[in-house]
Amino acid sequence: MQWSVAQLGTHDHARWDAFVQRCPSATFFHRAGWQQVIEDVFGHPTWYLYAESAGQIQAILPLAQINSRLFGNTLCSLPFCVYGGIAALEDGAAAELDHAAQQLARRLRVDHLEYRHQQSIHADWLHKDLYATFRKPLSPDHEQNLLAIPRKQRAMVRKGMAAGMGSVIDAETDRFYDNYAASVHRLGTPVFSRRYFRALQQAFGDDCEILSVQQNGKAICSVMSFHFRDEVLPYYGGGGDAARALAGNDFMYWEVMRRAVERGRRLFDFGRSKYGTGSFAFKKNWGFAPQPLRYDYQLHRGKKLADVQPLNPRLQLLIRAWRLLPLPVANALGPHIVRQLG
Repeated sequence: MQWSVAQLGTHDHARWDAFVQRCPSATFFHRAGWQQVIEDVFGHPTWYLYAESAGQIQAILPLAQINSRLFGNTLCSLPFCVYGGIAALEDGAAAELDHAAQQLARRLRVDHLEYRHQQSIHADWLHKDLYATFRKPLSPDHEQNLLAIPRKQRAMVRKGMAAGMGSVIDAETDRFYDNYAASVHRLGTPVFSRRYFRALQQAFGDDCEILSVQQNGKAICSVMSFHFRDEVLPYYGGGGDAARALAGNDFMYWEVMRRAVERGRRLFDFGRSKYGTGSFAFKKNWGFAPQPLRYDYQLHRGKKLADVQPLNPRLQLLIRAWRLLPLPVANALGPHIVRQLG
């Protein structure tokens, strides 16, 4: 079969997203809206490639380049996203896009090409055993979902329920951002910009949902979740001291789960976490089994993969210093750094 490879244009968005909806290996992060977010908010060039035959798209591959003096020059599917890589209905179409991406990486003279598949497709490429994802089916019955949470963690959820908190869906990003920014600052992580979260809302509409947990009218923690087919993905979130004292975060994720079931969702995707971190342990405590993510890396100009992640001992000093910055300063500087990380 003959395949033609083309690049996504504005007029192709509906076709692209229709393919994403019907392709089993496609994810929320394959949706066309990410192209505009990555280009407009971060200024990174993108190549959204698709292979078609007889006018029908059979495979897609979204790619973006981050060329950073600090962290190197990479071509990735897809930065800022947990999943990416080739989504295909036909092996031949997938092979065409794989070949096209490698040619593009050579032409751009990047250090490496990265695919963020949920499962590796290139056993002979380099891999990092750094992340796992956490995915679990949901029951239509709320009580079944509550009982599926291990006893100790379920007690924390019930503690949150007993504290008299409630959850609301926020139309704006302001309360979410304040909780999120304070939380990542406490972890020593650069923050994304407010503009980024507004752009996500604009790109994905009702499929990008902000839930805030309130006590006495004040939002003590918030989370931004993505909805895709029958899945919900709580992706960005955070809370302050009150949330930790009242088990607000536990209550928050239960509310995401409960409300997702009401929207007909049947799979809860807790996202990726690094091995050995608190978030990794937190998700395991909820009864989720870690599923290793072995992203595929093909070296081009680079001689080895850079170890740009918080567990790198060389970065620990920077993380401790970042925590000491006043929050307004960290919020001002953070977006300039995080855009280079991907």
